[in-house]
Amino acid sequence: MQLVTRKQLGWPASAAPTQASARGVKVHYTGSAVSTALLKDHQRCIDLWRDIRVAHLANVAEGYSDVAYNYAACVHGYVLEGRGVGRRTGANGSQPLNKAHYAVLGLIGSSGLTEPTDELLGAIRDAIEHLQEHGAGKEIKGHKDGYATSCPGGPLYAWVQQGAPWPGGTKPTTSTPSRPVVDLSKLIAARRADPPKSGTPVSYSGVKTVEAALVAEGLLSKSLADGHFGTATVTAYAAWQRRCGWSGDDADGTPGIASLTKLGKRRGFDVKE
Repeated sequence: MQLVTRKQLGWPASAAPTQASARGVKVHYTGSAVSTALLKDHQRCIDLWRDIRVAHLANVAEGYSDVAYNYAACVHGYVLEGRGVGRRTGANGSQPLNKAHYAVLGLIGSSGLTEPTDELLGAIRDAIEHLQEHGAGKEIKGHKDGYATSCPGGPLYAWVQQGAPWPGGTKPTTSTPSRPVVDLSKLIAARRADPPKSGTPVSYSGVKTVEAALVAEGLLSKSLADGHFGTATVTAYAAWQRRCGWSGDDADGTPGIASLTKLGKRRGFDVKE
């Protein structure tokens, strides 16, 4: 599970009521327009999740103690912590319904971004199974089951009615092959040598590993991940550096040990200098 914790989001511990168990989990969507720009930029998913919490805390009529959901799932496959485990949800419509099921939000909406990606479905399954490991029963339902609402929307509800299967039919294996190793010095040399003339060989094979990670982060188009550390890859890597908190000359698209190591930890490769 690729988890973004409350601490990483800059949030304090949840003030939501504790609840050690429930019959299961209900799946939700935002019920409003969600920009398709989320597909290209994971940071937008984080920003949307933060905005949802701000809106809930500002809702005096409902009196939310925290963001309503236990977890959210984004289109890039990340699980975003909300109330977390052992906390009653505030999303299912009434106290009896909240006590019956925990809640997981898919970050798609009623217009704009409406179709769940395989990564989002996998993240919802990750969140559900995590909750099941911490007190949730086996029931998996949609918000509309037991409450008059269109949530979680047609595509997500159809998936729930199928039993919320893992994308591709099977859960990804927990056993992984040996991790690739990216040589920082060779990567920097490739950044300085590329872009090559059309048809020339890839200057360093490790570039493909880094490009695949940038694609997974939503920073580089898959069609531009060609193994050459050219203009598009430099731009994407600079965006990664800014996401990590660097700016100015420290975010010029030339990999450094800190930013590359952080990318490797998130995307499954090791780094050597």
